[in-house]
Amino acid sequence: MSAKIKYTNEPFEAKVVRDFLPPPDQLAFREEGVKVTLALSKKSVDFFKAEAAKHNTQYQRMLRKLIDAYVETYAQEASATPQPAARKRAAG
Repeated sequence: MSAKIKYTNEPFEAKVVRDFLPPPDQLAFREEGVKVTLALSKKSVDFFKAEAAKHNTQYQRMLRKLIDAYVETYAQEASATPQPAARKRAAG
């Protein structure tokens, strides 16, 4: 049998933690997907498959999140930076 727990009236500090979780409707949101065919190096695919197995997820999901994070980061920069004028191709 385990020993009984003795409770004491020791002072403790409680603090309110800001709610940082998104509401359920944001968790259920699903973006429209577009299927693409993409040839990747075997080394890259093997890496993502191994990492996905470690974290009990799908490697395609990891790749999708990686690309989305890249787009989110650089799309903001691209919209703030003026783009050079496009060059016209000479008729051949």
